[in-house]
Amino acid sequence: MAARRLVPVVPSPERIRRIRGSFAWLDHRLLREGHLDRLSLVDIAVYLYLVLVADRNGVSFYRKDVISKRLGIDWSQFEESKARLLERGLIAFRPFAPRDVDGFYQILDVPAGGAQ
Repeated sequence: MAARRLVPVVPSPERIRRIRGSFAWLDHRLLREGHLDRLSLVDIAVYLYLVLVADRNGVSFYRKDVISKRLGIDWSQFEESKARLLERGLIAFRPFAPRDVDGFYQILDVPAGGAQ
């Protein structure tokens, strides 16, 4: 017996989203390859924020205090999430100057081979 194929139905066709102006995107591999399973909700929020404010090269330079305030988290939560995202190879960071807490964030290509 062949499996029945489900045909998607658009619940609100008058509100189909369109790309207007700037655009951000998330790679489906984050979900399919288990990357999201290894992140906390705060990690996911920080990652999503960095994706949304990034330029076409994936680079943003919002200050840590701004991101923390917008997400309703404290600096230690931000730093823990930043460390996990760096460790997982999802972002890169380069300080504006040596020992500076603020700098450039880059959303990296999702690591191949799934979550480590």
